[in-house]
Amino acid sequence: MKDFLNVIRKENDNHSFKRKLINTLLILLFGIVLGFISKWLDSRTYNNTILDYLDLGNFFSDMAIWLFIALALSVYSYNPRRASLNVFLFFLGMTISYHLYTVLFNGFNPSNYMMIWYRFTLISPLLAYICWYAKSKSMFSVIINTVIILVMSISCFSRGMWYFDFRGILYTITFIATLFVIFKDIKVISISFVIGMFLSFILYIPFIG
Repeated sequence: MKDFLNVIRKENDNHSFKRKLINTLLILLFGIVLGFISKWLDSRTYNNTILDYLDLGNFFSDMAIWLFIALALSVYSYNPRRASLNVFLFFLGMTISYHLYTVLFNGFNPSNYMMIWYRFTLISPLLAYICWYAKSKSMFSVIINTVIILVMSISCFSRGMWYFDFRGILYTITFIATLFVIFKDIKVISISFVIGMFLSFILYIPFIG
């Protein structure tokens, strides 16, 4: 099995334990900081400002940006196991800090809402492990990339069976950035893009967006 996976994408593990530990701690800290920032933005009003135009509060409370960050952490990790660990710690730090900010500074406990994020955190290592193999030239990566593009398209754009609309500039940038992150081969990304966008209309699921 390992030989098969190495054919898809070869692991890179030529790094010291100290460097791995530092990177992991920085990713955890990154998640903690972003959790606080996202809730802080969600708790503020920015009337007639660029922040109001960008709608940062709602953007950071939505799934698209977090899925993108998790994808980037996965793809650029040294190996799939590190991808699992990095993404899990990122989401753990983010969800806990977001939850604590809400309780300590906003005065309420959104336990039902946070349980969604905690459950997602628990399954994130498996998803990260799979996504690590997205950045390769194999046909197996076509399947992974197709699913990634499908999910990110539904998260970043509004659509129905007969219409397509842009949710905002930040969502569009996030989707384009996703394509750059998973890009490895023009043939793989082209096939994945066409199939993924097609499926985003055929398998449209309103509650994901």
